[in-house]
Amino acid sequence: MTSLTQTYLTNPRKPVFTLPPNACDAHCHIFGPANQFPYLQERSWTPVDAGKEELFALHDFLGIQRCVIVQTALHGFDNSVVVDAMQARKGRYLGVALASAKTTSAQIAEMDQQGFRAIRFNFMAHLKNSDSMEDILELTKRMEPFGWHLQVHFSSDLVHSLAPLLKQSAVPVMVDHIGRVDATLGANHPDFQGLLRLLDDPRFYVKVSGIDRISKNHPYDDGVSLAKILVDEFTDKCVWGTDWPHPNHHHIPDDGNLVDLIPRIATTTEKVNKLMVSNPEKFYRFVKN
Repeated sequence: MTSLTQTYLTNPRKPVFTLPPNACDAHCHIFGPANQFPYLQERSWTPVDAGKEELFALHDFLGIQRCVIVQTALHGFDNSVVVDAMQARKGRYLGVALASAKTTSAQIAEMDQQGFRAIRFNFMAHLKNSDSMEDILELTKRMEPFGWHLQVHFSSDLVHSLAPLLKQSAVPVMVDHIGRVDATLGANHPDFQGLLRLLDDPRFYVKVSGIDRISKNHPYDDGVSLAKILVDEFTDKCVWGTDWPHPNHHHIPDDGNLVDLIPRIATTTEKVNKLMVSNPEKFYRFVKN
């Protein structure tokens, strides 16, 4: 396994759009460095390292001051790579863990002190999940006293079958990447409509990250259109993220371009501030500066 996959641009364009103070990247990852945080042996690919220093440099360049790092499957249930980054920018960087549905209350308490706010479960063909929904729902009962939430990543067609199960969660649920819909199919497609109906439930939230995933090419007009519907209809329930360093992608997006999509999906100052500052501040419990 010698060939390394480059997943991010080392020289993104400087955004035209100026982010507000305390803007949050609510979805990104860290890869390695492998000599300090080894990848799982049973992985199918190996990335070029994208460690905390590269992430911090990107955020400083883009004008991002807060962050939620989501543990990557490449590091499995060893969340120490995220803990290390959170410690380096304590209070401003929080985390979402990967962990077993058998995680105990004592383990949740320890992770909460480290800065974690959720556990993510994947329902995607390329990301294996061995936990049963029954065990995941039991886990949410142990998460509830800590003010945590459940983060779910599923292929768009699963919204219909997962919805009634996820509604049994004891904690709020954050849906990744606009529900991974296919933007070329438009707003009337049953999968996007299923996501809208899910968000009618007060306990469900969505990340308008991955516009570049659900759309084929920049400037991602069809993806922007769907994200704008979500921000317009559920202004208090959306957060945004880069998804840097863009694993398992059909192209390498420019992070400067992604920032410049924000005023296209959040079309007023109030919506920008909710999407980028107050919504993540409240949902992830950032300490106000």
